[in-house]
Amino acid sequence: MAVKATSKKPMFGNRRSHALNATKHMQKLNLQNVTLLDGTKVKVTTREAKKYRKDIKSNEDAK
Repeated sequence: MAVKATSKKPMFGNRRSHALNATKHMQKLNLQNVTLLDGTKVKVTTREAKKYRKDIKSNEDAK
């Protein structure tokens, strides 16, 4: 099971109709499972996952 490794929280706001009715709305995080170099699995946001994958690829290319 992956451990949640991000401190980000969901965003809240309102949906607005043409009549300007406001309904509460929540945007959840897009969490992805990423396996780190040491084999541990973590759940991170897509932005952080992209950074991890880029770092792993740059480490492999440097070898």
